[in-house]
Amino acid sequence: MWTRDSVRGTSAEKQLVNTKYTLRAGSQGHALPLPPLFGLPSMRFIVLHLLLFTLLQSGTTQGQEAAPELRFAIPDTDEGLPGAGPIRRYDWMRDVWNRRRSKFADRAEQDQGAIVFFGDSITQGWGDDFGGRFEDLNTKVANRGISGDTTRGMLLRVDEEVIALDPAAVVMLMGTNDLEEHADAATIAGNVGLILEKLKRHDSEMPIVLCLVMPSDETKSRSADDVQEINNALASLVRGDAQITVVDTYQLFAGKDGDAKADEFPDLLHPNGDGYAKWRMALMPIFATLGFVETEADDFQCEAGYTSLFNGKDLTGWGYRVTPESMRKGRVNWIKRDTSVTWPLVEQDISFDGRTSTTEGRFRAINGRLVVTTPPEGRKIQQLYTTKDFEGNFTLRLQFRAGVGNDSGVFLRGKQLQVRDFPLAGPYKDLKQFRSGNWNDLEVTVVGNKAKCVCNGEILEAEFEIPPRGPIGVEGDRGQIEYRRIRISRPE
Repeated sequence: MWTRDSVRGTSAEKQLVNTKYTLRAGSQGHALPLPPLFGLPSMRFIVLHLLLFTLLQSGTTQGQEAAPELRFAIPDTDEGLPGAGPIRRYDWMRDVWNRRRSKFADRAEQDQGAIVFFGDSITQGWGDDFGGRFEDLNTKVANRGISGDTTRGMLLRVDEEVIALDPAAVVMLMGTNDLEEHADAATIAGNVGLILEKLKRHDSEMPIVLCLVMPSDETKSRSADDVQEINNALASLVRGDAQITVVDTYQLFAGKDGDAKADEFPDLLHPNGDGYAKWRMALMPIFATLGFVETEADDFQCEAGYTSLFNGKDLTGWGYRVTPESMRKGRVNWIKRDTSVTWPLVEQDISFDGRTSTTEGRFRAINGRLVVTTPPEGRKIQQLYTTKDFEGNFTLRLQFRAGVGNDSGVFLRGKQLQVRDFPLAGPYKDLKQFRSGNWNDLEVTVVGNKAKCVCNGEILEAEFEIPPRGPIGVEGDRGQIEYRRIRISRPE
């Protein structure tokens, strides 16, 4: 069928000139943009495209079953429905809604206990089998994305299509379609909040991974400012909720102007293969922390002359140290600038020998990894130190894997070296060998009070000045970061 999307103008003539025509072909109602014309299409143009439409319809219906019975109908009105804001009721949306929900119902038994991906077309775009991208997980995955859906539409189906599966975890991405229907951030966050309430009421311990709205473009009625407003509202909504892990899939993809990049989002709305690969990369460390992958112990053995500082099984040799006065002053100034930052003070030394986690769970030993988990507070600045001090010359080696936009650091005898998601968080944004979302090698060679710091063979700091004596430490700020294979070599 023909559809017409008109750009608002100040006159009937402008309305006519700015009219954009598309064909909706096939049962899924995909939009096929036609070349722009001045004014209405010519008769020759219409005939040619009607022929094209006939061919497309023929190609998409041959060998397919007839339209399925109507098992899931979108309510005709909003009366009595939960939530607020738009529910799409276009003909193509009704068809997709019925087809997808019918498929979900048929798969409900086999998808029991899965990690459920819940969203719109971007989630649906993984494919029902996710293209094998999550075969290394120890838990099956289920796709519950419906193209074109809004947060209110998802609220209507969360009980039957997510909660009824008794999921091992839920990965959520939603909100972009609400923008196209002119919903505001408060409305969108309100619907997401109602969905989260249902999930938490079902299982107060089930992990929930909330992906922030991905960037798009003003031409898609999704400006960077509007997307960021939604994401700020979502971050505020879940701040302090330890059941929910936020993954910054906005920062992961945003270009310098805050919009989607065409090499990852060809239509400036949906990711391509490269985009899905980056999304997977951002999720896998979270899945590892939740116990869905990388569940085997690390069998790494130190090189000759090196001694391990982290045994991979617990936090023996690590603890909290009294917050030094210099850091307390910095804390006061920082909180004045940003009152949302949490920075707990340590008033006495605490050792975590034999324990797999710090008291509040921020630092955890998991299968050879020292995991600094994503703080529910959004930004929470904490340091974990060795209980032993070091002086003299040494070489420190370790590997780190930083989450999206992670801000962290390694402390060298008390002085912080920024160690984080360098391409997004800096300061070393131009590294050529950095492996985003994967393990990176850090080597620090200390001679006297100067340290040469190298990441994957690239110099971060040639002469980084550090104190003469102090502990080795790791920091948590925002996002997740992991460390492993932490070892030190000291000359006799």
